Amino acid sequence: MQDFYKYLSISAIVIALDLFTKHLIQQNFLFGDLHSVTSFFDLVRYHNEGSAFGFLNDAGGWQKWFFNGISIVASSVIIYLLKKHSQNNNQNEKLFCAGLALVLGGAVGNLYDRITLGYVVDFLNFHINYHYWPAFNVADSAICVGVGLLLLDSFKKPN
Repeated sequence: MQDFYKYLSISAIVIALDLFTKHLIQQNFLFGDLHSVTSFFDLVRYHNEGSAFGFLNDAGGWQKWFFNGISIVASSVIIYLLKKHSQNNNQNEKLFCAGLALVLGGAVGNLYDRITLGYVVDFLNFHINYHYWPAFNVADSAICVGVGLLLLDSFKKPN
């Protein structure tokens, strides 16, 4: 059970870092503001009402409930899997559980925004010249790294 709480702590750190950075952006930027940090990175304030990369951003409002539902179901499944796999105290499960913990933290961070604001605050904006990657946030980063760890774990040889 101790490992389960360790992984939940990772999720809590992701949530806290995500909400703190979004709070800083909301306090210091108006919607659409842009501050160039380097030749390839800007801080912006963008409101994403859809999902990744603005998918379904202009769908009329139903997508908020849809993504909230997916986030709640996915978080519940992840908590179940974390509890089940962290109890094994198996070295082979650590990468899997770390990936789940990061995905959980990111999902809950963005869910909090959708519930309280009606949109997700994105603020990290990378680009090469005039080719921009869609803006994202700490929660999105945690989800991507977590999924990467889960994919890496899936290629490990079973013992």
